[in-house]
Amino acid sequence: MFDSILHSSIIVRDTEAALHFYHTILGFEIDHSRPDLGYPGAWLKIGKQQIHLLEVPNPDPTTNRPQHGGRDRHTAVATNQFDELLVLLKNNSIEYTLSKSGRKALFCRDADGNTLEFISSN
Repeated sequence: MFDSILHSSIIVRDTEAALHFYHTILGFEIDHSRPDLGYPGAWLKIGKQQIHLLEVPNPDPTTNRPQHGGRDRHTAVATNQFDELLVLLKNNSIEYTLSKSGRKALFCRDADGNTLEFISSN
């Protein structure tokens, strides 16, 4: 009945600040076909899927969240350049934790406390 997840929406306080993380640092491509939805945001391409950044007041607390993102809601993204991603995160002072499952994977957070998991596809 279901084939795939098409997009994941992430709430951010500031679209431009979020794009610095998602586009400038991580390299996610911006999908410029996003229509004017009456509020700021951006669509980012990841293969055939997307992440939608929604700029609205963030209802999620950023305190008392688990240190390890694997114990929090998160969006998982496959990467075929896992080792390069580790260097990229270190060079940009972005904290991360490695997966506790034994998989070649890591978790990090954006400035709004949203968790991303990156899993090696190699």
